[in-house]
Amino acid sequence: MALQAKMEAGSGTLTQRLSDNLRRAIHGGQFPPGSKLPSEAQLSEANGVSRTVVREAIAALRADRLVEARQGAGVFVLEPREPAPAPLSIAHIDPARVSSMIELLELRTAVEVEAAGLAALRRSPAQEEVILEQHYAVRACLDAGKSSSEADFALHLAIAEATNNPRFREFLAMIGKNVIPRAALRGEESDEDQAAYIRLIDAEHADIVEAISAGDEEAAREAMRRHLRGSQARYRMLLREQRQPVR
Repeated sequence: MALQAKMEAGSGTLTQRLSDNLRRAIHGGQFPPGSKLPSEAQLSEANGVSRTVVREAIAALRADRLVEARQGAGVFVLEPREPAPAPLSIAHIDPARVSSMIELLELRTAVEVEAAGLAALRRSPAQEEVILEQHYAVRACLDAGKSSSEADFALHLAIAEATNNPRFREFLAMIGKNVIPRAALRGEESDEDQAAYIRLIDAEHADIVEAISAGDEEAAREAMRRHLRGSQARYRMLLREQRQPVR
């Protein structure tokens, strides 16, 4: 089957114009999936261009996964590609809702417990250094009475990075820093209660970091599990308090 349309006049290089014409022919059904394109010599003669232009135009189609070259057989049209899957996302998350935070914490526990264990096994010296630095950054925020959400999230990202499996970091990045529990779960908490909470979070982080640094896989998992389940318990307590019956 010969290409029915000659090279169309217009802007662009000869290669661009030929590849565009071939695309239109493929999408228009002139060359259906599985069919063979005319030979390099035929395309060169039919379109009044050199074989170099033909080869470059075919290369552009191959890069777009429209055709494939089969050694000794020629160039064949491929089946249309399926649409790319939608990016992974988690919908309908409201950080202001305690129930949403509990749901996310349960999901994080399933993922981050394993991440901590893998980090203990796989971390490089440089990654271990970053984990320690982020741990101290969280501690500095807590000591200064500043919001530690960003530093806390950076610590968890550093642990995920140390798994050397990029999907763990991508998962946390997808959820975002809103997954970090609020330091003040109840507005009426006293300064003493807040100080106790800060000490608890720092101790939980220290257990995780020390286990990873020691290369203790099971201790790292258990420390992360204890940390995230502790956050779940604190949110569940708040949920119960918010849902007390009206008298």
